[in-house]
Amino acid sequence: MKAAFVDSSCLVAVAFGERGGKRLATLLGGFDVLLASNLLEAELRCALAREQVETDPSPLLQPLSWVLPDRSLGSELARVLSAGYVRGADAWHLACALYVEPEPRELTFLSLDTPQRRLAKALGFPVL
Repeated sequence: MKAAFVDSSCLVAVAFGERGGKRLATLLGGFDVLLASNLLEAELRCALAREQVETDPSPLLQPLSWVLPDRSLGSELARVLSAGYVRGADAWHLACALYVEPEPRELTFLSLDTPQRRLAKALGFPVL
């Protein structure tokens, strides 16, 4: 089974038709399972509101399986931050991915954010 953890930056690019957005949409369709922190929904909806885009994001969100941790992610956040620094939301997405897959070699991490991608790679996630 081919699985990926999706960061908000990917769906924002698709929603806004940014350069590479079509390629990303095709790439997302190539995975059997797409995982995401539910923070992604808030970030996507806020980006649409900020730009006053009245688009229903539901079609973009529908394929996602939400990662809803039932405990503190302190150990995963410590692991992320020991590999380097990223902003809070970026660290949360990486920690949620580690919560799902503590040995991340089998879970691709998809992000357009360069520092977050660098850290994902340092943590052992395949990145595209």
